[in-house]
Amino acid sequence: MRYVKVGSGPTLVLLHTLRTQLDIFQEVIPRLQSSFTVYALDYPGHGWSDLPRVDYHPEQVYGWVERFLEKADIREATLAGMSIGGTIALELAARDNPRVSRVVSINPFDYESSYSADLKGSSALAHVIFSTTPVPFLGEAVMRMRNDVVERKLFESGVTNPEALSDSFFRELVNSGNRQGHARGFISLLRQAHHWQDARRSYANISMPVLLIYGDQDWAPEHERQWTMSLISDAQSAIVEEGGHFLTLDQSQKVAQLILNFASSNSGERTAQSP
Repeated sequence: MRYVKVGSGPTLVLLHTLRTQLDIFQEVIPRLQSSFTVYALDYPGHGWSDLPRVDYHPEQVYGWVERFLEKADIREATLAGMSIGGTIALELAARDNPRVSRVVSINPFDYESSYSADLKGSSALAHVIFSTTPVPFLGEAVMRMRNDVVERKLFESGVTNPEALSDSFFRELVNSGNRQGHARGFISLLRQAHHWQDARRSYANISMPVLLIYGDQDWAPEHERQWTMSLISDAQSAIVEEGGHFLTLDQSQKVAQLILNFASSNSGERTAQSP
């Protein structure tokens, strides 16, 4: 599994979104590495990690992250994830993973239906891809039409400012996505996407400190956000203005500051303020 490790101090582990890779934190890591030992990784099937022939069920992804924590001998970590990364962090907290001490979940991808109208409606292209991918053969045909223009349009639907998608980030994303076997893994991920909502069943078991961060223009509708917050006892929350789904691209400075404030606090009010 590909990962980077920089900085010194308490441990912070960054978990990326579906389809992306550790580079989605490229603007956040420099703001955090003076305060933390920062780990960022690519899950199998993503970025430059291995591309195994598996179904990419969430349980497999949870297991990969748990084994990474064990192999790296990470202890007392703040686990900060975005989208499915945020869901992974919450699920490991619910399982009381002994290597995790607190969680920052950014725009968690735990909607009542991961193929919700809100997600499909983020763009016409997103609607086509998320609607056809579950269909055998048709999903493979649509995925073969994927190109740089299509991918950029998809990612632009998840940010408030298209300029947030830097050339360096997008070039790395496209290059890794062109690897043989990457599209196969992405199709498997999308076909399992509806299972991410199952994590909510265990949120009531979370006893460690949690900060939920949402961009004010994230795909998750308000009732979904409130539902997630209601399930986690004493969770703090913050809304970042002018922020979309890929919040570490949109508002890296605000996200980094929220992580710093939360990780350095022993306790806090119910609602954290966006800086």
